[in-house]
Amino acid sequence: MKIALIGYGKMGHEIEKIALERGHEVVCIIDLHEEEKFESPAFRSAEVAIEFTAPSSALQNYRRAFAADVPVVSGTTGWLEHLPEIQEACTKGGKTFFYASNFSLGVNIFFALNNHLAKLMNQFPGYDVRMEETHHIHKLDAPSGTAITLAEEIVAQLDRKEKWVLGGVGRKEDLPITSFREGEVPGIHSVIYESEDDSIRITHEAKSRRALALGAVLAAEFTKGKQGFLGMNDMLGIL
Repeated sequence: MKIALIGYGKMGHEIEKIALERGHEVVCIIDLHEEEKFESPAFRSAEVAIEFTAPSSALQNYRRAFAADVPVVSGTTGWLEHLPEIQEACTKGGKTFFYASNFSLGVNIFFALNNHLAKLMNQFPGYDVRMEETHHIHKLDAPSGTAITLAEEIVAQLDRKEKWVLGGVGRKEDLPITSFREGEVPGIHSVIYESEDDSIRITHEAKSRRALALGAVLAAEFTKGKQGFLGMNDMLGIL
């Protein structure tokens, strides 16, 4: 498969390594200040583009890739206020976009566990819930996209929570998320339920970027030849 890489930081390098290991060809690499490459024959020849950049540039990257008729797999977070535009490009414009806040298989199993636990906790109002997430100091957005996905699942399933908030205790109807930025931590996410008598904590801790990079390449393989707005649930068959 012919792959283009949009963003060539640590994740981009790891994705390139895994893509080559799996027999794919990296036909174009677009890094900072190389926007002219979106119009190159090399980029247009790509069957899928994998995008890991920054929230400030992500939307424009998607638009440029769509203009070249190249499907996009993206793991960039912090841009979701523009999500309706991308969904419309898929539903009405015939484009293809695969988005995940986290490409790790383990994290997506964690999502399923979090969803089930939130449903279960409707029966036990004595437990309140909060979240913590820790990432490396280079991560620009807070809370992380993974934390937002976890929080939105809780709000959707747990009747006594109305919205998530960053930091602070807030109202009892709020789900507080505390974000830490430390060293080179790949990512730690915890959901904590507490009552007067005990606490229940579920945690996922990433050991390296490799799981994310592998998931992104697997998503590109899944996306090739498909049309529409796709995600990890589609790839993994999670209902």
